[in-house]
Amino acid sequence: MATELTLLSRSYCHLCHDMEAALAPLAEEFGAAVRVLDVDADPVLEAKYDELVPVLLHGETELCHYFLDAPKVREYLAGIR
Repeated sequence: MATELTLLSRSYCHLCHDMEAALAPLAEEFGAAVRVLDVDADPVLEAKYDELVPVLLHGETELCHYFLDAPKVREYLAGIR
C-alpha cells in the first residue's frame, strides 16, 4: 500500500503551488501518493491550518508548512518504508 501524503492548499496560493511542484519528484521517488485538499472547503481544516498553508501531512503528522523541507520529508519517508 502506497504512503499517502496530504497537501493542504488553496487555489490562489503561490506557495501552495510551489510546494506541490517541489513535492512531486520526492513523492515519485518514494512511491507516495499526494492528495491535495483545499483547506477553504473544510471549516475544521481552515480553522486549524488557515495561516500555515501550505501544510504537508502524513496522517496527523505535520511534516512541514510554508515551504517543502525536502531533507526532512525524505528522511521521514525513508523511515516509514
